[in-house]
Amino acid sequence: MGVWLMSADLLARARFVVSPFADVSAALGALQQPRDPSERVLVATVGPAFREMLREHPTRAAVLKASSRPRWVADFLCMPPLGGPMSFADELALVAELGDRRIRADLRDTVRGRLPAVLERSGLTDEVVALLDWVWEHAVANDWPRRERVLRADIVSRTARLAQQGWSGVLSDLRRDIAWLGDGQLRINRYAYPPHDLTLAEELYFIPHHGHSSTVGWHLPTRYAIHYPVTGTLADIDSGDEAGLAALLGGNRARILVELTTPTSTTGLVARTGLTLGSVGGHLKVLLGAGLVARRRSGREVLYWRTALGDALTAAEA
Repeated sequence: MGVWLMSADLLARARFVVSPFADVSAALGALQQPRDPSERVLVATVGPAFREMLREHPTRAAVLKASSRPRWVADFLCMPPLGGPMSFADELALVAELGDRRIRADLRDTVRGRLPAVLERSGLTDEVVALLDWVWEHAVANDWPRRERVLRADIVSRTARLAQQGWSGVLSDLRRDIAWLGDGQLRINRYAYPPHDLTLAEELYFIPHHGHSSTVGWHLPTRYAIHYPVTGTLADIDSGDEAGLAALLGGNRARILVELTTPTSTTGLVARTGLTLGSVGGHLKVLLGAGLVARRRSGREVLYWRTALGDALTAAEA
């Protein structure tokens, strides 16, 4: 499925959305094969309990083994949302609605052959749902507020680029192999698959996630999604100390902190506060040092937003 054939109307309706389910799928991969320091921390903290859970539930372990192969992930792990952003519980319900037969077919497509006997038994869907729910509760849920802000920062940056460069400029930066070819053709990978016609498609989503691979997902024939790794790196955030918090005191810094409810660039803060660019930059440096603000770079932009500590401080002030 190297090229998707789509109408201009479908692309015009396409949206970037945040999906907790996509991060759960990414975390499932990270728990098996960590590839960066943050994933190794996840394995160090959650890995022992994860492995114990798999030992206690052999069907879940078999699902995990059968759900991926190099450059392929089972379809049910890439389910598009329905009608826009959804909670994890609602996205998980979409998987539960698939039923044993569909999930078993997805696993057969992934392993390219027969499944072990444990996956041919009834109740497969319940085991899949329990596996995904375990990963959400133990590996993602507590960290979701931070993850969500990083994902939204990526989306803010890309939607701004959409206004400047159009879809061709945005899509070329999602992943090396993804590109708008023109004439209604979106290349999603370089594999020699026949083009896939999206004539009946009604929804198309672009979903960032905390993983390393881009994948495509669908619920045929109406819903499609492209999952891509969130770009940029989080800046290191120093823990707050007395000097940092003392330096924070001041009306302009407080005003900037209040404005950072959503990811915002320095130029955006200049427009909102009326301060000069140099003044905003200096205040942001202090806020970063105090651990009240986080930042990330995506393309030419640097976006800032409040950390949990910053949220607590502004809430207390309110």
